[in-house]
Parts: sequence; structure tokens; C-alpha cells
Amino acid sequence: MIFYLVTTANSVPPANSVEERFAILSNSQTNYCAAPNFLAFKEDAERLQGSCCSQMDFHRYIEQIEGLKKYSTIDVIPSDPYDIEVSLAKRLVSYAQTIQLNPQQQEVYDNAMKMSAEGGPCCCKCWRWTAFDGQARYLITEFNFNEKQIAQVWDLEDGCGGSGHADHFEPEQT
Repeated sequence: MIFYLVTTANSVPPANSVEERFAILSNSQTNYCAAPNFLAFKEDAERLQGSCCSQMDFHRYIEQIEGLKKYSTIDVIPSDPYDIEVSLAKRLVSYAQTIQLNPQQQEVYDNAMKMSAEGGPCCCKCWRWTAFDGQARYLITEFNFNEKQIAQVWDLEDGCGGSGHADHFEPEQT
């Protein structure tokens, strides 16, 4: 497997293996707990890389990128939870601000909050929380995702680091 990363001022060079990519991203520090408005000071081509709360865990990283492959055709779901384009983060934040859920959709969202490992889109109300809140709103309204699917996506794209596992539900069939 070969990964190619877009090089910008704070990007990483191409990685030829998952191990190399992990080594690069686990030492990157452009992803951190910050309010969503910090994205306004970032260029769209920049990337938010690395974990924000704990050291990345290689085994968990493999699980996450393998699990996210299932959603590769949905452009609002990143393929790597530790390497997210600022332009995508900004887009998702805008969804959080503009997409209103009807009562049935809100119930799906609320149930996903209860099911997710972090109790929501992230462990704290940072840019990730707001971005993935918007992502969930989009997935519920545009793709009819249910609570298990939303919780699974949130758990797979958890960028906090650590070895946490989200095995409390069966993966949805697509």
C-alpha cells in the first residue's frame, strides 16, 4: 500500500508504507484541541495532522484506516483520522451551522451520541466536535445514515490518539 500526501507548508512527504505514514503522523502536531474558529486562520490546503490528546497507537491506527475504507466513496468522511484537510474541516463546520435536523433525524443523532465511544463526535467541544457534528448532520440528511452508522464513523475517525476500541456494535453492511 502506498500513500501520497499533498505537500504544503505543514505537510509530510510521501509515505511508502503504513508504518512510515504512522511514524510521520504520530510526530505531527498541527491537530490540537482548539475552537472551530481557529480554522479561519488556516489555509484550505493545510492539513490537520497528528493526535490531539494521547499518543497514536499503531494497532488502533490500522483498525481505523481499514475501517474507514468502507466509506471511501463518501467525500465528507476522511480516509485518515490523523490527516484531515483544512478545507474539509471548514466544510463540515459549515454543515454544523446550516443543517437543521427534523425530530426523527435528531433522535438518530442523539442515539449516536449515546453509542459513540467518546459520547459524541469527539472527547471535547473542539474543532473536531463541531466538524464531525456537521458531518453527522450531512450523513443523516443526505445519506440516511442511522445511529449505528454515525457512531461507527465517529469512532473510526477519532483523532484523540490512544488505543480505544469501539467494539460495542456490529459494523453496518453497505
